[in-house]
Amino acid sequence: MPEFPWEATRRRGDAGGGGRGPGIVASMSLPPPSRSLLSPKVLGALYRKHLSDPRQERLFLGNVGFIAAFATVRGITHSIRAGRGPFRNVTPGGRHIHHMTFGILGLLLTGYAWNAQVGLGTDPGRRWGSRASAASYGVASALTLDEFALWLNLQDDYWTKEGRESIDAVVIFGSLLFLALMNRDLVREATLIASGRRDACELLERNAGWRSRRRHK
Repeated sequence: MPEFPWEATRRRGDAGGGGRGPGIVASMSLPPPSRSLLSPKVLGALYRKHLSDPRQERLFLGNVGFIAAFATVRGITHSIRAGRGPFRNVTPGGRHIHHMTFGILGLLLTGYAWNAQVGLGTDPGRRWGSRASAASYGVASALTLDEFALWLNLQDDYWTKEGRESIDAVVIFGSLLFLALMNRDLVREATLIASGRRDACELLERNAGWRSRRRHK
């Protein structure tokens, strides 16, 4: 049987020749780069297969934007509090501007655009506006909800343990759960490919056929 580049093979010869027979071949098969879950080709094929519907794609991008923005803003605020890194509070004229202000502005702008039916394209070739608005909505929601305690209690208790830990846990877990429930087929197939229980060849072949049909349109 021929050996493939993605097979890591270790040969251990018979050192002493004490009747143990020929060398033992120990091999561990690894998926080729083109079939790994982290391969751009596989990720792109999964995306096109499970998120071709505009509604599903918008929900997915909104959740990704929300989670990414939430994690980023928490990291930035912690670095500001610790006095590390290049980030500082926004204080024009001595007035502290909370980041939820930018979140509210983002929500208002996104809502205005959607109300004017801007950024709602469903044409697969012209869906960038829809994708950008969905991701922007997720980012703006994260910036707003990150200071939920502030606009709920009308006082700056951002760093209080009671007001933050439960909100962080609920928002992050709820978003991840919703992302998984939103498209269980995507999560299931990605898990099977990552664990090596499914080969991505069929997925890549289907994606190649999709791209070929698109080019001939």
